[in-house]
Amino acid sequence: IATIKTGTAQDYESCIYSMDEAKKIWMNTPAPKRGEIVRTIGDILRDKKEALGKLITLENGKILAEGLGEVQEAIDICDFAVGLSRSINGQVIPSERPGHAMLECWNPLNGHVGIITAFNFPCAV
Repeated sequence: IATIKTGTAQDYESCIYSMDEAKKIWMNTPAPKRGEIVRTIGDILRDKKEALGKLITLENGKILAEGLGEVQEAIDICDFAVGLSRSINGQVIPSERPGHAMLECWNPLNGHVGIITAFNFPCAV
């Protein structure tokens, strides 16, 4: 049905190095600009929705409507994230120390995130 390529230890190390380099740029990119990048990802998913839905159907034995619905869920998540990128906020929190306050400021994660997802929801989860 299909051919896949397996990765090597060197492929893994190269991936981690690339992630380290990209993270430096991503962390210093303003949230609205990051949101535009996520919007682009959502737009690409929209453009490829039919093909991706068919692929999910093939891989998981789902009916086509479920495969398409899963891709739509990923598109909806992108749309939601784009909205959050414009919700730049934080809090000034009173401190128990007189004359001091704490400032809450949201920043991108300072590390890598590994995700294990359900095999039967490869796109939506």
